[in-house]
Amino acid sequence: MNASFLDQGTIDKINSSIDTATGLPNHAYTSQRFFELERQQIFSRTWACIGHACALPQANDVKPIRFMGMPLIMVRNESGDVNVFHNVCSHRGNELVWEPCSGRKVITCPYHAWSYDLNGNLKATPHIGGHGVHQVDGFEKEKKGLKQVRSAHWMDLVFINISENQIDFDDYIKPLDERIFKLTSPKGFTALKPAATHGAVELMLNANWKLLVENNLESYHLPWVHPDLNAISKLEDHYHFYGGDLYAGQGSKTYSADRYDDIELVRFPKWANQVAEYPTLFPNVLLGFQIDHFWSMVIQPIAPDKTRENLHVYYLGESASGDGYEKTRKSRLDAWTKVFTEDIGVVEGMQRGRRSPAFTGGTFSPVMDNPTHHFNKWITRMLSDATKDTCSTGDT
Repeated sequence: MNASFLDQGTIDKINSSIDTATGLPNHAYTSQRFFELERQQIFSRTWACIGHACALPQANDVKPIRFMGMPLIMVRNESGDVNVFHNVCSHRGNELVWEPCSGRKVITCPYHAWSYDLNGNLKATPHIGGHGVHQVDGFEKEKKGLKQVRSAHWMDLVFINISENQIDFDDYIKPLDERIFKLTSPKGFTALKPAATHGAVELMLNANWKLLVENNLESYHLPWVHPDLNAISKLEDHYHFYGGDLYAGQGSKTYSADRYDDIELVRFPKWANQVAEYPTLFPNVLLGFQIDHFWSMVIQPIAPDKTRENLHVYYLGESASGDGYEKTRKSRLDAWTKVFTEDIGVVEGMQRGRRSPAFTGGTFSPVMDNPTHHFNKWITRMLSDATKDTCSTGDT
């Protein structure tokens, strides 16, 4: 019998006003079945991010991605377009690509050597009709190519929609685009380039992916977890903002690029003075917009208690690749790496706390935790049509 994955009393508590609401229950962060339900009900039903396009800098670059347990491939074809396919051979379902590679004009299955071009077309089927017989009557190669995943490319981020039930990506992302354009001219962010050096870092956390999102949504923890950051962008200088079911976030009114003791980076024109904004694009992208650089963090769920973070930093003009900006790029990456590393202890501490029967969703600050409450309600709505058979609330 169909029933919600949460009992109605818990749903009502999550959806109540923030002064009386509780958060998601412990099993939402610890259960393997719940994790699998999220793949079906969240990551497969909306536009989810699988990585950065700059990970494929050249034509004929190929990168395997394991996203929520699904084997996928990102490819940049000879035309320079980035596409996404399911990483399985149409013959016997073998995983095609095991490691990133460059200069690949075809993808060849390591099992029986069936080969595909980077547009997903099946090109070769050696010995399909017996030794030396490479094609057979009635076998239609054009129907046996790689299964393409609906994908989109925005701000160097690659998004997919597995179920293909979502609206056009340009319409989907429009509300966040419009907010970004308030900070700079509409064409400003199209000029961004990934940092040629000191531009990326990867972190692994022993915590559920939602705890990383919740932590990023609030500035309440700054004085204790990020004292150096709080000294220059104080707790009281932050504000919250919301974009319905698309995003939520926080901003600072006192960001100053001048605080860095290095060469000044190229800046966006028409930028609001001392403003920086940090939206979280649901479900799994953290964004940071500053007057002189931009960063994006892709949250990759690995298991109920394990998550990978991939951070990339971007700049305008010569700031991105010029030799004279090497030290400056390093200082920016070091600063952000320090901030995200400082979060690891408390995020992993929340994960360990979710094993305690004494914790039953907690409580919210009616002033400081509004974006986190907003996210908890969004998760509940996305999962509202799940069944008890798919996710047992008693599973840990």
